[in-house]
Amino acid sequence: QVQLVESGGGLVQAGGSLRLSCAASGSIESINTMRWYRQAPGKLREWVAVITRGNSTSYADSVKGRFTISRDNAKNTVFLQMNSLKPEDTAVYYCNAYWGVPQRASWGQGTQVTVSS
Repeated sequence: QVQLVESGGGLVQAGGSLRLSCAASGSIESINTMRWYRQAPGKLREWVAVITRGNSTSYADSVKGRFTISRDNAKNTVFLQMNSLKPEDTAVYYCNAYWGVPQRASWGQGTQVTVSS
């Protein structure tokens, strides 16, 4: 099993920055990829960014150039640095891990990010 706990959300003005953290525990060695998703009120959950076991990264077009996903293997933690925040970035942000064989998914509880205009 893999457990995930997010932190770092909050209220920030447009143009500001936040850094989200996702601490993983359990079968860390079996994790293949970790992703951030977000869900705004009344909208479907959408993918934001991914980091692979080999540290390759990819981003949704809506956040490319503003958000950065990274990891600290010593702390079993993945980060999402969010810069130049916009009101449309307001959402609950979820951390996700795909792990094991056959592949399974774990989700965190989510952390609220609110960007005021």
